[in-house]
Amino acid sequence: MNWNFWVRQIHRWLSIVFTVIVAAIFGALGLGREPAEWIYLLPLLPLAFLLLTGLYMFVLPYAARWRGGRGTIG
Repeated sequence: MNWNFWVRQIHRWLSIVFTVIVAAIFGALGLGREPAEWIYLLPLLPLAFLLLTGLYMFVLPYAARWRGGRGTIG
């Protein structure tokens, strides 16, 4: 099982979910409807996971370099 592949896939799908939620909120506001207060908190869960997976992918090249493997940097 390729762990990096799954982290990237999860990150991609979470970004789609996040974008759809934010677009739906703006769409509701554009139609003149005021959503409930808890609707504004919906994007926070995918955003938290996006932060975690994004940081993981950011650290990958540095971790490979620290372990003595080939990284994509330098």
